[in-house]
Amino acid sequence: MEWTPEAEARLKEVPFFVRPAVRRRIESLAVEASLTCVDLEFYGAAKARFGQK
Repeated sequence: MEWTPEAEARLKEVPFFVRPAVRRRIESLAVEASLTCVDLEFYGAAKARFGQK
């Protein structure tokens, strides 16, 4: 799964010990949405779905 630099930078704000799980979950949601790239907009929507800001 490809990530835009902006979304990748935002992912790096997530604590390192949960980052792999967050990446997998967001990529799973992207696949369900038939996306090939995670952008900042989708990243924000996915995080909101997790109940985080």
